[in-house]
Amino acid sequence: MLEGDHLVGVYLDRVGRPETLVVVEDRAADSRIATLAARMPPRDVLVVRAALFAELASVPADVGVLAVIATPHAQLSAPARRHLLLDDLQDPGNVGTILRTAAAAGVTQVLMSKHCAFAWSPKALRAGQGAHFLTAIAEDVDLARWAGDFRARGGAVVATTARDAVDLYAAEVREPWAVAIGNEGGGLSPALLAAATTRVAIPMPGGTESLNAAAAAAVVLFELVRRRRGAS
Repeated sequence: MLEGDHLVGVYLDRVGRPETLVVVEDRAADSRIATLAARMPPRDVLVVRAALFAELASVPADVGVLAVIATPHAQLSAPARRHLLLDDLQDPGNVGTILRTAAAAGVTQVLMSKHCAFAWSPKALRAGQGAHFLTAIAEDVDLARWAGDFRARGGAVVATTARDAVDLYAAEVREPWAVAIGNEGGGLSPALLAAATTRVAIPMPGGTESLNAAAAAAVVLFELVRRRRGAS
């Protein structure tokens, strides 16, 4: 379910019509919601009372609208120039936030391991704010195998880790690349670390041992954005 006019609007713009649009009766005249409803066949718009909407949604009824879509299942496509690998991240909020960051940074594909939180859960969708439809997402991927194949083709696999790593700002990273982010507790798996061409650590002069996974992804990805802008 896509909850809220922003998510529904991005889906309509980027993908197409959802299967069903559910609108709260008291909010049907709201200009943003009415505009979305006007883009749907009338038969696919359900107007319901707030109490029923509250039973369906994970957000308050005053949000006013949700859309029902078939869960996307992207096929793993040929390697591109910029990838993000998510290794068993457990928090759907982190997953959604990282997807939003990845889309903003121009990442072409986000590959997620089997035990990652579900990318299309309500919490991940809310945190992503439409980013799910701005980059390709593949779930249940054997990341170590994919990284090995990518490396064999000349790609750089950049592992984020606090141990046995070079300073992010001193590391040489050339496209095509894949940045690997580990889970909140244990970091990257040994197999994925072994497949890396480069291990990088984010310098933290304040003495903190680690960053939140979403924060770490943002730092690394936008450092690579900075370099790309400087090289152009």
